[in-house]
Amino acid sequence: MPTSVLLPGISQRRCRTARLETAYLEAGSGESTLILIHGNCSSSLFFQDLMLALAALGYHVYAPDMRGYGDSQALPIDATRGVRDLSDDLASFAEALGLSDFHLLGWSLGGNVAMQYAIDYPGRLHSLILEATGSPFGFGGTRDVAGRPVWPDFAGSGGGTANADFVQRLAAGDRSAEQGSPRAVMNNFYFKPPFRVTPEREEIYVSAILSTRTGSGNYPGDSVPSPNWPYVAPGRQGVNNALSPAYLKQEALTDLSPKPPILWIHGADDRIVSDASLFDLGYLGQLGIVPGWPGPDQYPPQPMKAQIRHILERYRQRGGVYHELLLNDCGHSPHIEKPQQVLEAMRDFMAAHS
Repeated sequence: MPTSVLLPGISQRRCRTARLETAYLEAGSGESTLILIHGNCSSSLFFQDLMLALAALGYHVYAPDMRGYGDSQALPIDATRGVRDLSDDLASFAEALGLSDFHLLGWSLGGNVAMQYAIDYPGRLHSLILEATGSPFGFGGTRDVAGRPVWPDFAGSGGGTANADFVQRLAAGDRSAEQGSPRAVMNNFYFKPPFRVTPEREEIYVSAILSTRTGSGNYPGDSVPSPNWPYVAPGRQGVNNALSPAYLKQEALTDLSPKPPILWIHGADDRIVSDASLFDLGYLGQLGIVPGWPGPDQYPPQPMKAQIRHILERYRQRGGVYHELLLNDCGHSPHIEKPQQVLEAMRDFMAAHS
């Protein structure tokens, strides 16, 4: 990795785990440990300012790159396991570093990975922080808060729903500001316009996005044709298929014992994880952007945030604790758009549950 993308106080290291070679960032040396898991089409580089702020509070912070992102090994993802390839990678990373218990934050896709880790490795977390997390019922293809599928084959979710032009621009390393470029997508969807980071940070974040490996085994994954609108169903490989409700089912979070306390941080103006997501084909069909939409009775927009709240309320009803931080005038990246509010909420929450 070019040193220009690393901020002073951040170190990049590598470790060979039982599953893959993982690159990770590290900051701080305190006794309390926190692991940060990035989202889709990003990498650990998005966390550097947050890491430095947490290190100043006395935390030892790690941020690994998931497989197929950043500088970690680009092994294919078996989507039929949901996000378990990624959560098992996290478990292997923690074991390689000798981390037996810690706080865990997952952002976007990383939130689904963090929830899966909590489900499959109970009793290891001091706390679980879900930042702009994806729905426990996956991305696309469900109709209500209980996650019922629109179609039996989950059409409208998976690798075939990604924008083909965006995938090509990723593969080509496009650093332009043209409409549809990774830079433009970041500024229009990762953040709530007109928010912009400094030019230095923007270049770092674009580099992070462009580190995403493309192809059937990584981003976005393969797909199969469907007789059901929008005529594409999930395949069996790659990250977007791992997020399909055909394979991602995380209701078991509510049955955990013990139940780590949860902090849900999200922006009120998130355009990615939303009940009106501009990445959801159901909502895009409603807007007339994707033709042939069969209407709200057959294919309603996915109520993503309502689904998250539904699961968290069940978590509470079954003896768990969750807190919510809803940030106004904020999009999909609260730790970047509202850093002080996020830092203070994390500090108080983790201090109460160490």
